[in-house]
Amino acid sequence: MDYINLSFFDLALASSLILINGGISFALGLGLERTLLINTVRMTVQLMAIGFVLKFIFMQTSPFWTIGLALIMVALAGREILSRQTYQLKGLNAYGLGASTLFCVGFICTLFAIFLLVQPEPWYSPRYFLPILGMIIGNTMTGIGLGMETLTTSVKRDIKLIEDRLALGEPRFIALGGHIKNSMKTGMMPIINAMAASGIISLPGMMTGQIISGVDPIEATKYQLMIMFLIAGGTALGTTGGVVGMVYLLTDDRHRLRLERIKQKK
Repeated sequence: MDYINLSFFDLALASSLILINGGISFALGLGLERTLLINTVRMTVQLMAIGFVLKFIFMQTSPFWTIGLALIMVALAGREILSRQTYQLKGLNAYGLGASTLFCVGFICTLFAIFLLVQPEPWYSPRYFLPILGMIIGNTMTGIGLGMETLTTSVKRDIKLIEDRLALGEPRFIALGGHIKNSMKTGMMPIINAMAASGIISLPGMMTGQIISGVDPIEATKYQLMIMFLIAGGTALGTTGGVVGMVYLLTDDRHRLRLERIKQKK
């Protein structure tokens, strides 16, 4: 398989394009220069680090290394969900809901792909397991975060309306029905938009990478379709789990709102 190696000078040259973002921010007074610089450095360090880590793990081909890195990826993604919430749950629930939902959905979808679709030998081959898991939890994380954020902010905004409906005897899932539907639609919208644009407006990252690496375009398309189906299913399951779990945590068994369980992010 032939592909063209990139030098560090090539990467440095490409990074100069970030200056355009900084220039626009400075000219228009957006104040994003510092955030842009920090995130550029953060992204570069993270990607370079994971490149060396993956190279090491590929050489080990051990289920312990593969599953260990997978758990770290899920744990960090759970932390990322928490950081995106305007209103956060207090205590361990603040982190537990997002991370546990990601863990269940990420591993279910990945094992489905590994054992029924790709079927690599061995099944824990990091070359297949980790990229598939990464793409699923990366997109599911966005869906869960958006769904939970939409639910908590809308409940805080409509607290009087919701409490009136609960006082009239409506169960929590009926009183919050409109908010739940809106939260789930918001969480699933990014993947729906990505599916609509794929192939016509944009070539997804995985497919592009495979084609550049020399893989036949038809075979690259097959893998991309499989990934998109997995991401769509994972996002739907993850958003549902996150929003439903949040409803339980925002109410109690007597169907009362318990907004003292959340706090506004500082």
